[in-house]
Amino acid sequence: MTVSDPGTPEPRPVAPGASSVEQLRKEGNELFKCGDYEGALTAYTQALSLNATPQDQAILHRNRAACHLKLEDYGKAETEASKAIEKDGGDVKALYRRSQALEKLGRLDQAVLDLQRCVSLEPKNKVFQEALRSIAGQIQEKVRYMSSTDAKVEQMFQILLDPEEKGTEKKQKASQNLVVLAREDAGAEKIFRSNGVQLLQRLLDTGESDLMLAALRTLVGICSEHQSRTVATLSVLGTRRVVSILGVENQAVSLAACHLLQVMFDALKEGIKKGFRGKEGAIIVDPARELKVLISNLLELLTEVGVTSQGRDNALTLLIKVVPRKSPKDPNNSLTLWVIDQGLKKILEVGGSVQDPPGELAVTANSRMSASILLSKLFDDLKCDAERENFHRLCENYIKSWFEGQGLTGKLRAIQTVSCLLQGPSEAGNRALELSGVMESVIALCASEQEEEQLVAVEALIHAAGKAKRASFITANGVSLLKDLYKRSEKDSIRIRALVGLCKLGSAGGTDFSMKQFAEGSTLKLAKQCRKWLCNDQIDAGTRRWAVEGLAYLTFDADVKEEFVEDEAALKALFQLSRSEERSVLFAVASALVNCTNSYDYEEPDPKMVELAKYAKQHVPEQHPKDKASFVQARVKKLLASGVVSAMTCMVKTESPVLTNSCRELLSRVFLALVEEVADRGTVVAQGGGKALLPLALEGTDVGQIKAAQALAKLTITSNPEMTFPGERIYEVVRPLVSLLHLNCSGLQNFEALMALTNLAGINERLRQKILKEKAVPMIEGYMFEEHEMIRRAATECMCNLAMCKEVQDLFVAEGNDRLKLLVLYSGEDDELLQRAAAGGLAMLTSLRPSLCSRIPQVTTHWLEILQALLLSSNPELQHRGAAVVLNMMEASKEMASTLMESEVLEILSVLAKGQEGPVMRAAAACLEKAVEYGLIKPNQEGD
Repeated sequence: MTVSDPGTPEPRPVAPGASSVEQLRKEGNELFKCGDYEGALTAYTQALSLNATPQDQAILHRNRAACHLKLEDYGKAETEASKAIEKDGGDVKALYRRSQALEKLGRLDQAVLDLQRCVSLEPKNKVFQEALRSIAGQIQEKVRYMSSTDAKVEQMFQILLDPEEKGTEKKQKASQNLVVLAREDAGAEKIFRSNGVQLLQRLLDTGESDLMLAALRTLVGICSEHQSRTVATLSVLGTRRVVSILGVENQAVSLAACHLLQVMFDALKEGIKKGFRGKEGAIIVDPARELKVLISNLLELLTEVGVTSQGRDNALTLLIKVVPRKSPKDPNNSLTLWVIDQGLKKILEVGGSVQDPPGELAVTANSRMSASILLSKLFDDLKCDAERENFHRLCENYIKSWFEGQGLTGKLRAIQTVSCLLQGPSEAGNRALELSGVMESVIALCASEQEEEQLVAVEALIHAAGKAKRASFITANGVSLLKDLYKRSEKDSIRIRALVGLCKLGSAGGTDFSMKQFAEGSTLKLAKQCRKWLCNDQIDAGTRRWAVEGLAYLTFDADVKEEFVEDEAALKALFQLSRSEERSVLFAVASALVNCTNSYDYEEPDPKMVELAKYAKQHVPEQHPKDKASFVQARVKKLLASGVVSAMTCMVKTESPVLTNSCRELLSRVFLALVEEVADRGTVVAQGGGKALLPLALEGTDVGQIKAAQALAKLTITSNPEMTFPGERIYEVVRPLVSLLHLNCSGLQNFEALMALTNLAGINERLRQKILKEKAVPMIEGYMFEEHEMIRRAATECMCNLAMCKEVQDLFVAEGNDRLKLLVLYSGEDDELLQRAAAGGLAMLTSLRPSLCSRIPQVTTHWLEILQALLLSSNPELQHRGAAVVLNMMEASKEMASTLMESEVLEILSVLAKGQEGPVMRAAAACLEKAVEYGLIKPNQEGD
């Protein structure tokens, strides 16, 4: 038996009594040929569930292996091929497929054994011979690399640990080389096996920041996606030692330790993707235990005195990332429950810290905000009422323990903890407000003579004001108190917070112009004072943040928006503050920008429903006159001129839990508003907007990702994608664009995604392959049948560009589909742009796959009329496409050329060949020359 194509499922004779198995297997083979690998996988799986013979089982398993190879799931491909080999040890295709999977998994020594077996079974098979030569070369290269690396690793550590080399350029270069070497798995393995972790521990023990950074970054390479090396590293260094590095003074070292711990968590949670799995199994006993030890140490760090605020913030960031489930579909939330039982009090202690004198925790506004976010994520990860009730009970018991019998200091801690809960899991915060005496203490402390006590109380009042249960109580009892504080207090820190409380209460009507809480002009006065404080750089950033909070509420009012965007100093101050260390300001900045650009969701009310509501004397929301489109466009231009894109780009880069998914969604909304006008898109791209949109489109809320993806589509349509997304970034754009093709997106989003993908598909083969890999082709095909003519046209244009792909060409060549028929029929449509797209695709396909030419007459009886209409079109582009199709058909076979020459096509071509010099004339002349060559026509006396 010879195997010409070891990568394709192969038919076999039908075994008696196995017609259903055979039918499913044939169905799977057809789906495989059409590129539907998951569909083929399903068919083969169904066939295996029937009473298949051992021979059938071997074939089905090896066919499943082929599907997994195409889907790039190499672990499953190896498993399926091994099952086939168990059934039939001489199955050469299964051996070859297993060798392909092993090669991709990096297990070259095992892959070469399978290939040697293939060559022994089929010595003359050139595919096997070439594959064996290739893999042997890879093994030799790896051996050479490893042997040369041994000496390099030893030399680098000698330089780094030599006290005589302190601070030298040689030492710096050695540390850089070590980090680079660890990024490659082979290099990381070599460092690990060369006693590298112990040597890196010595670098950490030096206390020198440069050496510590080099050691931590090298450890990242060693532990990345490798469970056994991670466990061994923790065993050598000690979990406590690694976690404690988070608390050092040097911010760069603390961040590097944070990155290392994140990599360790990922390796323990996700398991190994590289290396040898046999060795992994021998080392890993219980990764869940290692996870809990790491998390337990992080929780201990939260309440350690002497740990820097940066270290505490990094610990909170890690807990936010690794504890809650990634998806609600995952049924296991045991880690969250364990953290709540073991560490909730510690998290509340950070969130409830009032100040940081000597002996107390070093806590900032960022720390408290991170604690709120962690509490919110833990609460959201709970699955049932019993779990939530336990969370409430623990929170309430903690607050009571401070509120009762601990004096004024205890009450302040309790109130600060309530504020933390109100900013996080507000349901828990609301319940805490209901505790006896809490709300009364907040009101009483607002009148305190001590600034620290007033600050805590006023902030709690502000956070409580937005909660439905307490808003009416505060409106009735707190407004007069806040006004009094605003007017009488001599401290800006108190006045600014009181003003924010008033702003929050004053914006209760949102964008509804008819629902204003305060007298005419009051909101403008409040906004003016907020802008004044915002611009005062003598006030600390933590206090100025509250001015932004106030503007975030007041900018619901269109008059406030107009004044704000006219105030260049205020905008500049806003953007500078967004770049500062005061990360807790990000959400307020994003909220204010959403309001100014009107990028919140707003639907025009149905006029009939408005009339009905008026008749029934119901309230009807009214839009402010200055919120109309012309005003919004003017505000957008002013924001662009002030540098809003650069500021937002910096916000997106923020490595902080404060950049929540909700905050990301707000930024996505603003970006979409900024690129609405074609003329503004160049400015957005020039200021780095394209780069900033990519992470927003890949992470965040569903709405936020869709908004960011739509903004990316708009940029891709009207600008050169290679300039907008340089380098590898252009390939990252594909996935967000494909997400816009789903049925839950609007028609406009579908259309813009298709247009953008058309542009990308026309750039290079790698981008076309990326579009295929994201499974966009079936969706694009679906939109070719869309009723809306613009969507149908855009889908056809996209398919035309994708037709340059071999895989897409195979779909058209495959038997039993109407893809070719659709293109032929669309080439005869009245919509000229749709005609152009379809005819272009037809010209390309008939050129690249001549076998399609003979099928054109079979798909419709009107094929000749359609071609003639193209040739006679007044549009030169359509004429050229028609002439190209005719030329391809004539070159494909003499029989086809004869059919064409016997029709009116000959006369049309003769006229076109005598026309004006150009591509149409040249194509027509080439058709006639081919007819002469076949002997179907003769040249005239002039030789024409």
